[in-house]
Amino acid sequence: MIERIQQMEVFFDTVSKAMKNNKLELDDDIKSMIHVLTDYFENGDWLYDYEMDEKGYLPKTLKRGVLSQDGLYDLLTEIREKYNI
Repeated sequence: MIERIQQMEVFFDTVSKAMKNNKLELDDDIKSMIHVLTDYFENGDWLYDYEMDEKGYLPKTLKRGVLSQDGLYDLLTEIREKYNI
């Protein structure tokens, strides 16, 4: 679970940065990360990780921006609306 969150953090940060720099349409690696993040959010893994965080089961030192209540949802929604990915 911790390794998955760490990987999703890297993808979340990378995609967020690409979105801010308007580079989503140019990079297949970014598109792949978007698909992985979408699957993570929609298949229940995000919710499970979020609930484990809420219960205090994750280390306090773990970066958890991807688990913010609206962060990933908002990013994916903005991508869908702007780029139709």
